[in-house]
Amino acid sequence: MATYVITGASEGIGAELARQIAARDGGNAALVLAARNAGKLAQVQAQCDALGASAIVVPTDVAQEAQCRALIATAVDRCGGIDVLVNNAGVSAHALLEDVSAEDLHWYQDLMQVNLWGAVWCTHAALPHLKATRGQVVAVSSLAGLVGVPGRTAYSATKFAMTGFFEALRAELRPAGVGVTIAYPGVVATEIRRNGFNAQGRPAGKSGLKEDDAMPVDECARLILEGMAAREREVVMTVRGKAGRFLKLLAPGLVEKMSLAALADHARPR
Repeated sequence: MATYVITGASEGIGAELARQIAARDGGNAALVLAARNAGKLAQVQAQCDALGASAIVVPTDVAQEAQCRALIATAVDRCGGIDVLVNNAGVSAHALLEDVSAEDLHWYQDLMQVNLWGAVWCTHAALPHLKATRGQVVAVSSLAGLVGVPGRTAYSATKFAMTGFFEALRAELRPAGVGVTIAYPGVVATEIRRNGFNAQGRPAGKSGLKEDDAMPVDECARLILEGMAAREREVVMTVRGKAGRFLKLLAPGLVEKMSLAALADHARPR
């Protein structure tokens, strides 16, 4: 039985990953579901159990190092080890830097605490167990971690930081046989942007990006799982995302125009 630890598993991509793993592996999967909302986690747990998997809930705030380490310790104690750690927990944000006051700027640090440090703490605690199983680390980043997106200075900074950390870690863990897969979703049909921070560091209530072509969450999860199964280094989603990554080397000005065009009208620089 393979043990999967998934952070941010109460909704969105994390919850859908858990359901798809349960549907695919059934009784061969032990799922350790982590997020802050215990009630929502329990709903996902019930869905996974109904599909034949064995799921446990560990309420966790990844912004707290002690809770990250406790999550990993609980997973090892309850399941005997860890085969895959999925660092999916994250908070979005959309605000022009000029709209953020000096008094509110601290939420940039808060965002880094969740998006980067939560993944660092969980991964550090899980390393010896992943090396024992020659397992896999999955980091759910964003296309905003490959190309800077206007209005997302804070969010892009956290996701670029994730990219650098996990690329370096991949090289470190290669001799131990531990795989590192970084996933780069684009706009996915979840509530993450509406729940993300505005200029005051409070839930925005609306997205700053155009959502017309948002990828269905089940498709996003499927692509990540396919990348995990193949132990791919990267899963870059959408044709535009793949093109933008290389175009920024050849025509960076064009990529900036593409990024601006992706913004909702209310979120455009003035």
